[in-house]
Formats: sequence, C-alpha cells, structure tokens
Amino acid sequence: MNKNKMSKIVLITGSSSGIGEGCARIFASAGYNLILLARREEKLNNLSNELIEKYKIEIQIIQADVRNYEVLHSKINNLDNNWKKIDVLINNAGLARGLEKFQNALLSDWEEMIDTNIKGLLYVSKIIVPLMIERGKGLIINIGSIAGEVTYPSGSVYCGSKSAVKSISEGMSLDLINTGVKVCNIEPGMVETEFSIVRFHGDLERSEVVYKDMEPLLGTDIGEIALHVASLPQRVNIQNIIITPTSQANVYVNKKTA
Repeated sequence: MNKNKMSKIVLITGSSSGIGEGCARIFASAGYNLILLARREEKLNNLSNELIEKYKIEIQIIQADVRNYEVLHSKINNLDNNWKKIDVLINNAGLARGLEKFQNALLSDWEEMIDTNIKGLLYVSKIIVPLMIERGKGLIINIGSIAGEVTYPSGSVYCGSKSAVKSISEGMSLDLINTGVKVCNIEPGMVETEFSIVRFHGDLERSEVVYKDMEPLLGTDIGEIALHVASLPQRVNIQNIIITPTSQANVYVNKKTA
C-alpha cells in the first residue's frame, strides 16, 4: 500500500456475494481500500479486478473460511502493517441451512450455522479488535437479522444464532466502551442474495418462491446503511438498526401475507 495514501480500510467477511459484495461496492465507491475475505477465491478475484478498475482503490484478498481460526489468524497477521490499520470491520459471513422443524433438522445444518454465524464472527473479531484498540479507534459492524428479534417456526437455530449476534454486539459495546472502538448491529429483513439458495441446499425453484411478487432489499442497500454508520462523527454510534424492504413489516407480515 502507498504509505502516503490516506484512504480508510474496511475488512468485509463473506464478501464474494450478497450483502458482503454489496458492502464492497458501496465502500469502494466511497474511496475505501478493501480487504475482501471469503471462501470463493475466483469470485473475490473477479470482484477485486472490477472495483480496482472502476474506483482506482487498493484491495487485498484473503481466501479463507471464517470457521478456521488458525488460517484466519495466520493470513491476517501476514498482512503488511499498513493493511492492519483497519478502520471498519464488517462481520457479514453467515448463512441459514434448512427449514425443517426442530425435531427433523439436520445436525450438520445446525453446526454449520453456529460455526459460521457465531464462532466465525467471534474468530475474526478476536483478531481485529486488538488492532483497533491499539489505534484507539475503529468500527465493528455485525450483520445480524430481524430473525434475531423474532423467532419463526422451523428456524430455531438460525434465529438463535442471529439472536446471539445481537447479544454479542451489545456485549462488545459494553466491553469496548473506553477504547474508542464502536459497535453496530445491522438486522436486515428480506435481502435478495444467495440466502435462500443456500438454505434450501441449492433448490433454485424453492428459493425463487421466497422473493416472488416481492421487492426485497439489495446487498447494496445494506452497504449504504453500513457506510452511513461508518461516516458518522466519532462521538456518534448507532448500536442497532432494523432495516426491511417496504413490502415487509416483520418476519411474519409482508406484501404476500397481509
């Protein structure tokens, strides 16, 4: 990185698609340099090349799974010291698996959601937070869900994982109160991403029904909200945001159910 370049740095997990990609696009358009972390290296490279060409920013790619602490720790610590001056961490990596009743759900689905949505967030934060504390500033944006506010049938573990994200965000705010590091939990409603495709294990027909006759949020909409939070003065911190498409009121009521 050019040492004379004063652009801020944002690290985004799960940045190869969906909300993570949307955040990358919005922050790149605002002149941020990016650290893009995700499992799918080809998608990261394609996105990186596009954003560098369009916005003339600098980008580092970390191909890693947030469930693997040792790999994360090694790759982040191997970054050049200038790249460790991370201003914003967006803990976006997460997923839902399955939509079966508790008694019929797959144990492997539960483990993947807990390991990614909760432990992955903790792993990345554990590495980045000390770097922010050392500099006396920084912002952590955790991407939760309105499912963390209201539990719906057949979503007990996913909703539980997002409820945990909310509680962890609140706990981080308490523990970091005298460090200059801020924490915000963003809880989106329906966003058109790969979310439903992943939840239904690649069943495209079933996933398309979720957004049919709806106008869901876009990943860039969440990116705009995240950028707004990051653009506020140091004295201001928005701790929790619930954002839904206009056609959705909560997890139960939307344009199709009203």
